Amino acid sequence: MAIYVVMEPPGRSESVDTTFVRDGFAWLGFLLPPLWLAWHRLWVEAALAFVAMGLLSILGERVGLETTGSLLSLLVMLFVGLEGQGLRIAALRRRGWHEWGVIEADRLDDADIRYVVEADADSNAQAPAQRIVPDAAHARPAQMGLALGLNHIPGKP
Repeated sequence: MAIYVVMEPPGRSESVDTTFVRDGFAWLGFLLPPLWLAWHRLWVEAALAFVAMGLLSILGERVGLETTGSLLSLLVMLFVGLEGQGLRIAALRRRGWHEWGVIEADRLDDADIRYVVEADADSNAQAPAQRIVPDAAHARPAQMGLALGLNHIPGKP
């Protein structure tokens, strides 16, 4: 089963267009890093990948180690393959999108159906669930007590 991260745009309304980002290795991002990044509108990342791969290839050719330059370009390809989906999520967050949650499904269609069902159940909930972790604004400061070891106790020399 695949894991999809559900991203919702800012200004949520009834006709919301969500984006499902599949968490995992991006094979097209590995094979064609600059094109894959540009396809997902990661323009700066695409330009950086293109420049990095070009510089590494040129550097390997100038030094006389063509294989080393190609292997270093392969590292850029591997990075985009491994971290490409994370780059997409980070770009959406920079644009104001927020993460709704994570859905586990076999296909994108199944993930979409599960999202609609769970979002509908969330909107029908009467009262928000009690938080397990209390809000930090209501927390009391920690009491410093005696402890064994090299602990600093404020006010004691």
